Amino acid sequence: MDSLIWRLGRSSQRFWNGHYRLGGTSGPGSAGILANYKAEFVNTFIREHHLVSMTDFGCGDGNQLSLLECPVYVGLDVSKFALVRCMRLFASDSSKSFFLYNPELFIDRKGIFRSELALSLDVIFHLVEDATYESYMDQLFDAAEKYVIVYSSNGSNSIGEPHYTRHRPFVNWVNEHKVNWELVASPEHPFSNMTKSSFFIFGRKS
Repeated sequence: MDSLIWRLGRSSQRFWNGHYRLGGTSGPGSAGILANYKAEFVNTFIREHHLVSMTDFGCGDGNQLSLLECPVYVGLDVSKFALVRCMRLFASDSSKSFFLYNPELFIDRKGIFRSELALSLDVIFHLVEDATYESYMDQLFDAAEKYVIVYSSNGSNSIGEPHYTRHRPFVNWVNEHKVNWELVASPEHPFSNMTKSSFFIFGRKS
């Protein structure tokens, strides 16, 4: 299926829209052990820092979201098919809102999508185009009042099938482009044998 999606259009947005349209999921990282680990980490952070609002830049099919706990949640995704799943799954949950996201058509000067915490789980290494990556990173940090939590790889570039990925040293990008932010924690991953990704927590400088 991934090879077919690859041929449908070589852009990350087209890829994931096609992926979900053909019945794909958010992948193994959003289920099982890894999903439980990510949820426990994020939920603990929210509780310990008394946060009440979160904007999720890449909510996917909602499976990971079903494990997250936040009083006010906004989920953004490039795939309308993924959003339809989320809207159906959480139809009775008034704490959650969902919006179609396009990094190229997103200017939030009034902070409509601004929250205490901006979240990015397993997204950055799927942004293969430089322009999309740059826009996404800008919008992710601009949407955060206090913290940004990223769960991603932070390594050298590589592009390939079947998962349409490009690994980047994104922490360097934050250091160079977001001078009002700093990396405050990057804990060791207890399941590093299962994934290249790990958590990176950024805090706004006083």
